[in-house]
Amino acid sequence: MRILPLVVDNMYRLFNSMQKIVVILFGFLSLAACHHKIVPSLPPPPKSVDIQEIDFEYMSGKARLVIRDNTKEHDVKAHIRIRKDSVIWMKINVIGVQAGTALINKDSITIVSNLEKEYYVFDYAELSKRFNFEINYRIIQAALLGNPIQSKKPEDEVGEDSFFNKINQKNGSVMIQNLINKSTKKLERVDLTESGTGNSIKINYSDFQPVGDKLFPYKGMIDVVYKTVSGIVNNTIIFEYSKAEVGNKELRFPFNIPKRYDRR
Repeated sequence: MRILPLVVDNMYRLFNSMQKIVVILFGFLSLAACHHKIVPSLPPPPKSVDIQEIDFEYMSGKARLVIRDNTKEHDVKAHIRIRKDSVIWMKINVIGVQAGTALINKDSITIVSNLEKEYYVFDYAELSKRFNFEINYRIIQAALLGNPIQSKKPEDEVGEDSFFNKINQKNGSVMIQNLINKSTKKLERVDLTESGTGNSIKINYSDFQPVGDKLFPYKGMIDVVYKTVSGIVNNTIIFEYSKAEVGNKELRFPFNIPKRYDRR
């Protein structure tokens, strides 16, 4: 059973493939006078939106991951360590057995599968070209933490409804919509859509709990829809953290590739 490659494939489709699904139209009520009575308008959308981002030097956590596709489901445990803007390390366990490790840095993504005795190396430039969207370390780190995957820009469209502030962004052919809770200032949903491929991603964050002096999403769901030669595939990743800590204490990131393992 090739469990780890399925985990890897689903995780990278998360950051890499997208399609346009929704277009949001914002309307505003105007002032009107009738029989000398003034009808108030809705307030204009905010010119800027504050987003609370979790900040740290080192982070560690334990999480349960449920990975589903059109035909099957897998349940794995992951130990996660991050050094901010430098490296992400994961140890993946299946039914109490270490299935593999992953090392993500600014140059590449390397996955070692102990079950299949093989390893994978992914290059950001190749992945970006393949999926028509810029993929880099910063984007992966932000998605894991519930931070915005694209920095705010002057050309972003800003709006709001009763519960959320909204930021609509564009990156090439990819449209990105961010929904930020007005009360907590936390990012609760990200929709990425790619007009050329017919692929889409929806990320939802919930169960925000204090980690350090900021709120962190202990639960989330990533829904990926993409086209293949055999039809449309729907992949879902559900994550539930049981522990998350941040601090300045240096962490270790043990990683090696046995010589007998084959590269795939």
